[in-house]
Amino acid sequence: MPNIQAVIFDWAGTTVDFGSTSPVSAFMEAFRRAGIEVTDEETRAPMGLLKRDHIRTMLRMPRIEKAWEERYKRTPDSDDVEALYADFEPALMAVLPQHCDIKPYVLDTVAALRQKGIKIGSTTGFTASMMEVVAREASKAGYNPDMLVTADDTGGFGRPWPYMVFENMKRLGLQDVRRIVKVGDTVSDMREGKNAGLIAVGVTEGSSIIGLDKASWDKLPSLEQFALRKKAREMFFANGADFVIDTMEELPKLIEAIENGEKA
Repeated sequence: MPNIQAVIFDWAGTTVDFGSTSPVSAFMEAFRRAGIEVTDEETRAPMGLLKRDHIRTMLRMPRIEKAWEERYKRTPDSDDVEALYADFEPALMAVLPQHCDIKPYVLDTVAALRQKGIKIGSTTGFTASMMEVVAREASKAGYNPDMLVTADDTGGFGRPWPYMVFENMKRLGLQDVRRIVKVGDTVSDMREGKNAGLIAVGVTEGSSIIGLDKASWDKLPSLEQFALRKKAREMFFANGADFVIDTMEELPKLIEAIENGEKA
């Protein structure tokens, strides 16, 4: 295996916002305003998709679709997606600045990767306007990837489409997908990475799959943490992950193992 040239990170749940809590509360509030109660699990299942696609996916879930039909006497349509998004976006923007904390080990890991000459790219399910907030707050804390691409840069094609990855590659001057690692905390991150032909790596702690903020995670007994990490690992591998790590601290050694042809 040739040397790794770049790592393309996700944002919320991967490098910032431990547990990816800000989008969840905003989605749930938007549905609540429409008279539909949704669960945390239902809300997190499509996490990582472009936000309109996320809403559309939730509306297709059998229980939510049935609840919608019972309330409105019809199936949800594209106008309903837009109405929900109109409530979602301001709800998210209101809380977003408070959910841009850098996850543990991210800054040290990025520094270590850059010392090896590895470029740092990024993709996201957030829009460009949302990322103006997130990137600004992350920069204040010292996290500045070399590239940030949203679906606004790819004609609206977000995950699991591979085009945000390809746009990173174009802007960073990269040719070989086999020399790029994609790191994320959702099923759609893994699918994006594999659709682009990259090495896909899932990160368990602080992920949207586990869905706990830092304080809640730290309070859990070690056996419960182990069980949640195991569940997340299984979900990542079931959706195409090549490797899974628990924290970002493990990434530099994993990349060394990949470069040395080890299974890791």
